[in-house]
Amino acid sequence: MNSRERILGRVRRALADVPPGEDATVERDYLREHGERTVEETVDLLAENLADYRAVVHRTDAGELPYLIMRLLAQRGPRYVLVPPGLPPEWMSAAGPTRVHDRAVSTPRELDEVESVVTGCAVAVAETGTLVLDGSPDQGRRRISLIPDHHICVVRVPDQVVASVPQALERLDPTRPLTWISGPSATSDIELDRVEGVHGPRTLEVVLVR
Repeated sequence: MNSRERILGRVRRALADVPPGEDATVERDYLREHGERTVEETVDLLAENLADYRAVVHRTDAGELPYLIMRLLAQRGPRYVLVPPGLPPEWMSAAGPTRVHDRAVSTPRELDEVESVVTGCAVAVAETGTLVLDGSPDQGRRRISLIPDHHICVVRVPDQVVASVPQALERLDPTRPLTWISGPSATSDIELDRVEGVHGPRTLEVVLVR
């Protein structure tokens, strides 16, 4: 018997005395958010917590977004930028680097040669400074936000911003591949020496666009 069979066996034994078809209701009487805020205050909290996690936060409007993305890429100087298939084309209309499209056949070695990636997001959580990607066409496969060293993530405000994790979960489909991002990739050893870029991008730039 392998581990999977043992775990499923325990689940079956735990449910043995539950009548067929009975669905226990889970009480969810916890706080939905901590304090009351205006929409502007919620967006400001998101920006503050993103910065606290060492993400670089930019604010702009839809008209200036292509030029901001162009400047951010120019500052990094990548030869290639990875783009998901459903990324709005106007976002990259002013960008200079060669675009590499997210393809299922791309190997990790090929993706490792791409320095930057630009994606949208599904939702952003203000209280935790977290971005959630769900694999939608403007976000692409999960791996494209993990391999390149530089990630530019565009958040539409205020539509994609919520205050808390419970509010975010209400918007998300649990069957989709969810990636929760709180700042650039970082880890610490036993002496608390912080190292960035081990499990994902070393630099995370978040664009809050109206």
